[in-house]
Parts: sequence; structure tokens; C-alpha cells
Amino acid sequence: MSTLRKKNIDPVKNKRGTDPFDQLIFERGLRIRHLLLDKTMDLLVLVLSNGIIIKSKISDFPKLNKASEKQLNNWELISEGVGIEWPGLNEDLSLKGFIKSTYMNSALRTLKGNQESTFA
Repeated sequence: MSTLRKKNIDPVKNKRGTDPFDQLIFERGLRIRHLLLDKTMDLLVLVLSNGIIIKSKISDFPKLNKASEKQLNNWELISEGVGIEWPGLNEDLSLKGFIKSTYMNSALRTLKGNQESTFA
């Protein structure tokens, strides 16, 4: 028998996340504060609640890459900064997904010899 049941503890409410991104976002409150976009420069910049700035390429996100400047600028933060939504594009990005894909793409570019920093 589970010790959680013996002690009458709810295993869902009392379970701490083991994923370091989930810990940062859901336990420590890391959030997106602002988003800057420049389609001409193929630039997407996130300003986070801890002051860190992360940049990526709009072209790394197919729906955003196909969007007009007007559509790109029609965004809103969702879940208090845990994600970004573009209602007119039916597209949303979670902070966790953005961080993971940005650094994965940066690593691939570095390995291919096209070094670009994701830090501003």
C-alpha cells in the first residue's frame, strides 16, 4: 500500500515537478513580460520576468514566418505570461516550448558552423 494513502496525502497536489523548466515556470514564477518582433530582421525577442532576454528567429516557427507584420503584432500573453497567443493565426507558444526549441535550434546552428547567440 502506498504511504501517501496511509498518510492521507493527495499525490497530485503534493508532487513537486522534476522537470527543471516546469520548476522555473510553475514553482519559481518565471514568466514572459514582453515580446518584441521584427519580421524584416527575422527576430523574435522575449523579455522574461527575471530580466533575461532570449532571442530567436521568426523563421523557426512556420506559422509566424508566414504571417504578416500586422498579424505578428496581434499577440497577447496567456496564463499570466506562461505563453503567447496569436489569435488571428491560431498559434500559441508556451514559455517552456519556446526556450527548448530556441536553444535546440541555436545548438544545431552552432554545430553546422553558423554560430548565433540566443542571448541579447
